[in-house]
Amino acid sequence: MDTMHAVRAHRRGGPEVLVHEVAPRPVPAAGEVLVEVRSASVTRGELDWDATWTDSFDGSGAPRLPVVPSKEVSGVVAALGPGVTEWHVGDEVFGLIPFTRDGAAAEFTAVPAAVLAARPAALDHDRTAALPLAGLTAWQGLVVHGGLRAGTRVLVHGGAGGVGSIAVQVAAALGASVTATAGAGTADFVRGLGAGQVVDHRGERFEDLVEDMDLVLDTVGGDTQERSWRVLRPGGLLVSVVAPPDTAREGGRFFVVEPDRAGLEELARMVDAGTLAPRVERVLPLTRTAEAYEALETGHRRGKLVLRVA
Repeated sequence: MDTMHAVRAHRRGGPEVLVHEVAPRPVPAAGEVLVEVRSASVTRGELDWDATWTDSFDGSGAPRLPVVPSKEVSGVVAALGPGVTEWHVGDEVFGLIPFTRDGAAAEFTAVPAAVLAARPAALDHDRTAALPLAGLTAWQGLVVHGGLRAGTRVLVHGGAGGVGSIAVQVAAALGASVTATAGAGTADFVRGLGAGQVVDHRGERFEDLVEDMDLVLDTVGGDTQERSWRVLRPGGLLVSVVAPPDTAREGGRFFVVEPDRAGLEELARMVDAGTLAPRVERVLPLTRTAEAYEALETGHRRGKLVLRVA
């Protein structure tokens, strides 16, 4: 077979430009594997990223059209490119596809072998596909950039959100003392994830109730980020996934999540140990990919929207 079913966009735009069609089946290059996609996950704002449409993050690179969206994949290795020795045909894998490459809204996708990890045994493909982006963002924000370890006092903003809900679980699993902000209606949900204290972000001011934090993970930005400086201990860190913190202050860090096999392996271990569970709100077939992206723009959700491909 040299063709497959895929969702592609032939011009830049929103969900309205996505078309389900027959497309060429990719051939893995050196260092790549061909993954038969079982499930993929979609991310809010993905169709606005320059990296989705070009070969650079700032849009200065060459355009890539047509493009296949969706950067989170769970599937089975179908073929190996030259030089790949760590995987075998039939291995079940998952990963975060580099943002400047075609994604997983297709029956097959070619992925660098180095960014894939073995699928957690405790999860099916749908729930596994919900883990890579939010999971790696939480892991890299807390551990790689934030230095979190057992005993760290951490405040997670947006504890009921996609990244925040994973971050609360990861921090708790690593032995941190976790405080989170969330809406009053989600407080019990966030406590169930492992937060020892939950602050209602609408009815309470977290800076009046929280102090001496070693680390703040900011998934909200704006005024919330600025007010977060008041709750840090001297020498504490404010790590944001939204926008760079005030450069005039020490201890502020901003990062963009990167594909990372080692991080995925740590997340998979937590999943299989029962201390981490990604949440899926809804599963849609590949033919309804445009609908999935439209749904991302409305309301708040407690879990990912997943495409079931096979």
